[in-house]
Amino acid sequence: MKLWVDGGLHDADTARVSVLDHGLTVGDGVFETVKAVHGRPFALEPHLDRLVRSARGLGLPDPDLDEVRRACAAVLAANPMALGRLRITYTGGVSPLGSDRGEAGTTLVVALGTAAPRPDTTAVITVPWTRNERGALTGLKTTSYAENVVALAKARERGASEALFANTAGRLCEGTGSNVFVVLDGEPHTPPVSSGCLAGITRALTVEWTGARETDLPMDVLEHAEEIFLTSTLRDVQAVHRVDGRELPGAPGPVTAKAMRVFAERAAQM
Repeated sequence: MKLWVDGGLHDADTARVSVLDHGLTVGDGVFETVKAVHGRPFALEPHLDRLVRSARGLGLPDPDLDEVRRACAAVLAANPMALGRLRITYTGGVSPLGSDRGEAGTTLVVALGTAAPRPDTTAVITVPWTRNERGALTGLKTTSYAENVVALAKARERGASEALFANTAGRLCEGTGSNVFVVLDGEPHTPPVSSGCLAGITRALTVEWTGARETDLPMDVLEHAEEIFLTSTLRDVQAVHRVDGRELPGAPGPVTAKAMRVFAERAAQM
């Protein structure tokens, strides 16, 4: 396995990032995960646009997108696989211990891992912790992911693949690494970005291609929604067959099944 670190390809077992990198010591970094199918990255440019937005939100200099594109191409060419998870990580670089950044410049790492096709349906849980819709990191895809690690571990303990958060106002927000949609009266709805959720690339495409509405939703909508589905880079559109103790028989339901079909058809044309 080869990956890109600061300007070139390296073997995975010899690639090095400093132990003083700010991405490691304080989580001062941003990232994107891009689906790669037979060496072709899906929706790379929207992901790069969000990488820049996230970097600016942290006060990092804009990443050199030409280098990022070269790095992605080189890593994909060096590691052929049918379905991959392309990970672009961009950090504040070597810095003093503490929150202040150093002057050594940023760090760029691009790596690729294998991915498995997702099942058509999955189980999710809700967790008692909240997303802060007014926080400094709201809407940014940063490497500060520890609360997602904790929530996802809780989901795994309960036989689920995802955990859903409310925001501080008690409104439905998002999953640890996905956006959530609910079907009400036969129409799909998803929380607005103002809820504190990440502006997911797959979420945006699903809204565009299905006509789903952005709607401020109470958390208890999960108790009576006709259908529930998730979207993310590696899930695409995935139906939910259980949320906490509630079973949704027949998942994927008709609205979700249509969204899955439309997404697959439109994505294949990109």
